[in-house]
Amino acid sequence: MKVLIIEDEISLAESIATFLGGEQFICEAAHDFEAAMEKIALYDYACILLDISLPGGSGLDILKELKANGKAEGVLIISAKNALDDKLLGLKLGADDYLTKPFHLSELSARVAAIIRRKFFDGKDLIQLNGLELNVQEKTAKVNNNLVGLTRKEYDLLLYFISNKNKVITKNAIAEHLWGDDMDLAGSYDFIYTHIKNLRKKLLQAGGADYIKSIYGVGYKFDVNAKIQ
Repeated sequence: MKVLIIEDEISLAESIATFLGGEQFICEAAHDFEAAMEKIALYDYACILLDISLPGGSGLDILKELKANGKAEGVLIISAKNALDDKLLGLKLGADDYLTKPFHLSELSARVAAIIRRKFFDGKDLIQLNGLELNVQEKTAKVNNNLVGLTRKEYDLLLYFISNKNKVITKNAIAEHLWGDDMDLAGSYDFIYTHIKNLRKKLLQAGGADYIKSIYGVGYKFDVNAKIQ
């Protein structure tokens, strides 16, 4: 799942990105108000880490923009400010959680994971549908109780499909989700076809249904009602 880190302390943002990357999150960063506003206008994220005090503006105005545009991202405010008014205002504006600096990166990661579970998976660690089971804590997948050996990208892709089940997802959206800022380095969509082909093959070999449907000229849809072979 993809996370946006809006933080003007570059060293802190890099530390967060490194830690969350080790937890299999895909991270992007914005270090000022203008860059953050551009990011949220162009892309979607599973969770946004939002500092209140930013060069060029307030993180609370970014939060207002997110909510005004009906964006579904979870928001975790991270700020050096410990004033009750800041915390209450952020939560009132729609933030999901609030963490005061300094903090342990392990706690930050746990809170991000909890927000994503609440936002996309009804707060559950275990996702079960039509013979498929994902453990979002352990980052494992099973089909009919058989463990499926997935690469990190294949797991990320499967989780992304499930969080958007029965919706048509464009190839561009998949590329941007899996690679973030590095998506232009791929040069074509061949890498998407490869990952989807491998994921589909592994799910079928484990006895699962043919969940992944190609929508000609558009992208793909994860059909949770697909019949198990």
